[in-house]
Amino acid sequence: MSDLLSYAARGLTQASWVAWLIYFVVMTQATITTVTLYLHRSQAHRGVDFHPAVAHIFRFWCWLTTGMVTRQWIAVHRKHHAKCETAEDPHSPRVYGIRAVLWGGVDLYQKAAANAGDLATYGVGAPDDWIERHLYARWSAAGPTLLAMISLALFGVVGIAIWALQMAWIPFWAAGVVNGLGHWCGYRNFETADTSTNLVPWGLIVGGEELHNNHHAFPSSAKFSQRRFEFDGGWMLICLLRRLGLAQVRRLAPVLDFRTHVQQPDVETVRALLAQRCRILQDYVVGVITPTLRAEGLDDGRLSRRLRRGLASGGRWLDPASRRELAAFLYQRLRLSTVCEFRARLAGLTERNGRDAQALLEELKRWCAEAEVSQVRVLADFATRLKGCCIAGKERGHADLLEFARP
Repeated sequence: MSDLLSYAARGLTQASWVAWLIYFVVMTQATITTVTLYLHRSQAHRGVDFHPAVAHIFRFWCWLTTGMVTRQWIAVHRKHHAKCETAEDPHSPRVYGIRAVLWGGVDLYQKAAANAGDLATYGVGAPDDWIERHLYARWSAAGPTLLAMISLALFGVVGIAIWALQMAWIPFWAAGVVNGLGHWCGYRNFETADTSTNLVPWGLIVGGEELHNNHHAFPSSAKFSQRRFEFDGGWMLICLLRRLGLAQVRRLAPVLDFRTHVQQPDVETVRALLAQRCRILQDYVVGVITPTLRAEGLDDGRLSRRLRRGLASGGRWLDPASRRELAAFLYQRLRLSTVCEFRARLAGLTERNGRDAQALLEELKRWCAEAEVSQVRVLADFATRLKGCCIAGKERGHADLLEFARP
């Protein structure tokens, strides 16, 4: 009787709390690795391919530890990129509110995953072999059920508690924190057409997914880190698998470079502007708008953080009252109004609206010429530097492959 009670309490292993903790950390990190490497970077964005055996291990682990169906996951995520921050976004804090996404992200995901039309539209290319149709997709709940039985056998009643935490781990961190806080607070390296942010510069907790703004700037890139102080745990594992011949990187974000003594923008400039539009727009904020605010004596807190962000995004995410406030503020300051107008024109140049390359080049030349005679020194300096921008040599092939405007 005592042996039975001991087994029920602590399972076959009779493990200590240290072993419980190690098991929990290893299992949850393995699941996070599966989500970021396989579901996200490989399946949803095609940034990396894995050896078939590795890919199937990822598929099995995802089925066992989450019960998520690959086609559903990639369809929901691709729609998030395609409809970001709109009413059709499956999990935008701007639409549903931060609390709903942070604490109820899994409910939003399940609702979106049930949309058959979206699965057909955005789930193209998902695995569709025999085992996917007859086990992983058809019996998706069997995986977590099997894991619960394994946990119970290994650790007894404690195993069920560990299993419950495992089941909540991905929904909270991925569906809640990344999708919620990753569009709510943090820092931005790139002025993307959404509210995405990097939560921390060390992508360790959820395998690099914390670098969310970087990802939205270059969705198809297999590498999320973009600055020297940033660390992407998922990319480190991809590099390891690549060395072992088990992974092939298909897409990386292009690297922006600058040529000196370029008198006029050229085709290389246009390619760089389209490929690195988020970086260039962010550089404009740092190199033009911020110094102009300083020159106007407005760097002492008199301009709210909300309106500062409005200057960086052209007021895109401000409510109507705040937009009117920002417009009135700019109306009284000609120099600041000028650089914001040029920012809006530059952002317009980066939008793919059917113009051919030659027409875009002529518009860019006109923008640079007018910026250089604007009598705003930081704006003129920015235009001079912009004319020489290009994609760094060895990355140009990646730039041609990368579908910058699509997930």
